Amino acid sequence: MARPASKHPTDGELEILRILWASGSCTLSEVCDALREHRDVATTTVATMLKVMLDKKLVKRKAAAGRGYQWSAAATQEKTAGSMVGKLVDGVFDGSASRLVAHLVETERLTKQDLAELEKLVDAKRREARRGGKS
Repeated sequence: MARPASKHPTDGELEILRILWASGSCTLSEVCDALREHRDVATTTVATMLKVMLDKKLVKRKAAAGRGYQWSAAATQEKTAGSMVGKLVDGVFDGSASRLVAHLVETERLTKQDLAELEKLVDAKRREARRGGKS
């Protein structure tokens, strides 16, 4: 029995999304050219990936001048990241964001600068909560 399609992007789809987020919109040829800066890809493979991404509502398209389409991301990078992090927190850390952060700290994945930025974010959230803002 086939596994149901995930609404989350695969690594290859994320590569394409990064290109679209950076450029706003691209033709198939432009996506291929950007991908080829890092590895060899077939145009037909990229076209198939974009079609799958369209079905998953990760991208949208509009007719371009002549043949083909202009492709763009259907969701922002922030929304996509939030969804993927939520899946990670739920699936790996039993819904506990603090366990994810603890894991990052304990495995030394955070630099001193990362830790300082995290402390600032936590302090800002605490101040916001004291003022009656959302927590």
